[in-house]
Amino acid sequence: MNYPDDETGQVLAEMHQAGINLSQPHDVVFFHLFEKESQAQAMVDHIKEHLPQIKCHLHPDETPNVWDVDCTIAMVPSHEAIITQEQAFDKIVTQFNGYTDGWGIEA
Repeated sequence: MNYPDDETGQVLAEMHQAGINLSQPHDVVFFHLFEKESQAQAMVDHIKEHLPQIKCHLHPDETPNVWDVDCTIAMVPSHEAIITQEQAFDKIVTQFNGYTDGWGIEA
């Protein structure tokens, strides 16, 4: 299987090589970082209100004074689907002064 030559394509290629069936739905987690817990909580509240099908988990990061919001979506992890979802999250996270920090599949 060939994937685009970018970071997302590289991650998908590594998952494919590891034997993960990428044609099946998986719980894909998108990671977001914030400097303030209140900003992170505002994003969680926004997601719950507007996108209730997305599960969010707010927790302190390993880095002091950083908060994580992990958003989980059941989806087939195609390159196009991942990029589209990252762009959608980017529009949301910037409203709350955070930034996106990649994605992964729950094992």
